Amino acid sequence: MQHGSSLPTVTDPEIPALLTADSGYVALEFGAAWCAPCRVMAPVVEAFAREVPTVRALQIDSDANPTTTVRYGVRGLPTLLLFRDGELLERVTGAIPLSQLRARLAPHLAAVR
Repeated sequence: MQHGSSLPTVTDPEIPALLTADSGYVALEFGAAWCAPCRVMAPVVEAFAREVPTVRALQIDSDANPTTTVRYGVRGLPTLLLFRDGELLERVTGAIPLSQLRARLAPHLAAVR
């Protein structure tokens, strides 16, 4: 997909193996090539991933991967889902600044910082 991001791209078939009971922290960014706000959010997610290397940040093309998009109820783009060991902890929809992303995810990551 590459909606302006250098994050690794994943697909529907890869998701079950990525979100397991021992997968640790995974941030999954849903986007699409046509999505302008996704291009705004991509560098924010990349910066967050650099700051918190214990979080594995990945992107998924919502158009090409409808199974995962529907499974997690993604209705707006971009949407970032934070998982710990396969459990959904937080959902962030829309493009937001890095400071707001940090604030939204910090309560879930306090133990790893």
